[in-house]
Amino acid sequence: MVIKPKIRGFICTNAHPVGCAEHVKEQIAYVKAQGPINNGPKNVLVIGASTGYGLASRITAAFGAGAKTLGIFFEKEGTEKKPASAGWYNTAAFQQAADEAGLWSKNINGDAFSDELKAKAIETIKAEMGKVDLIIYSLASPRRTDPKSGETFSSVLKPIGQTITTKNLNTSKRVIDEVTVEAANEEEIANTVKVMGGEDWELWLEALKEADVLAEGFKTTAYTYIGKELTWPIYGHATIGKAKEDLDRATDAIKASTAHLNGEAYVASLNAVVTQASSAIPIMPLYISTLFKVTKEDGTYEGTIEQIQGLFSENLYGETPRFDDGGHLFQNYKELEDGVQARIKVIWDKVDTDSIDELTDYAGYHNEFLKLFGFGIESVDYDADVDTAVKINHLI
Repeated sequence: MVIKPKIRGFICTNAHPVGCAEHVKEQIAYVKAQGPINNGPKNVLVIGASTGYGLASRITAAFGAGAKTLGIFFEKEGTEKKPASAGWYNTAAFQQAADEAGLWSKNINGDAFSDELKAKAIETIKAEMGKVDLIIYSLASPRRTDPKSGETFSSVLKPIGQTITTKNLNTSKRVIDEVTVEAANEEEIANTVKVMGGEDWELWLEALKEADVLAEGFKTTAYTYIGKELTWPIYGHATIGKAKEDLDRATDAIKASTAHLNGEAYVASLNAVVTQASSAIPIMPLYISTLFKVTKEDGTYEGTIEQIQGLFSENLYGETPRFDDGGHLFQNYKELEDGVQARIKVIWDKVDTDSIDELTDYAGYHNEFLKLFGFGIESVDYDADVDTAVKINHLI
């Protein structure tokens, strides 16, 4: 099958297996080029391991620290007539590279929110890993079924307190326009916290603790984005922000319940980058395009893999970890510098449809978006026939 990108709104509805594999190889090469991570993890569970920051975490743990990794994800397998999801192809490529490098690695595809999947993961850890010393929680899902009640909750991307109207980059039409987003009601806020907050992270750690598969002195981290004034109305001070605040609550609960193991639990504050999740959030495509412009001019640009490799080497396993005012591991300090934010604000106020390419790095944003799905990579022949029914080795 010859596969070309099919873009609808803020999503791409297909993926390219060879392109995804090349994108994974690029990230592996970057991590290996940085050298080994001193005193890094040995047995790693990555919950949400197939795309974005979760995939980068798995790559960094495996190829930066030589760790065994168990990856949890929920992806769609391809057939001879229909491509798989990007996360499926990413995982297949990661697993092939891990096999070639002699790294132990296995995979579980399913609903990470369910008790059944947690039990399957624990069974695998007990049988083949011993105890885990790092647990990465990097799930991004629009809905969650509570394993106890069976009720399904859906999240929303809305401000809190008042409706907002703000400048926006309409990626479908490639124009600068305005977007109006109505304020969330209390039920929508609560449901978003239920889906995207810390409850499931806490349940995972509780299950691992009860099964006695947490190593002494283990570390766990969940990821957040806090941002500054430009993104606060739709992110930091909105429904997503409320959910991310709940991660702080979960951090304290995890620390308390695992105190006997001297475990460490953190929320890590990361850069705004192009991911399948961020592409769906109003404001973010324009903000990220502008951020790219400024940081590339400064030579401080960091994508997903650069952020995570830095998080591991500087903060999670660094001798002098950096924390922000909220006590989070502070990896996006370059983005949040006052000077950087001031220049972004100047561009934000000036940019219009005619000056997108001049004032922002929308071209870079769009290329990163395509790469999420295996497109836009120079080394790939997109006119060639490819096998879409790719298998994932060591899929449990």
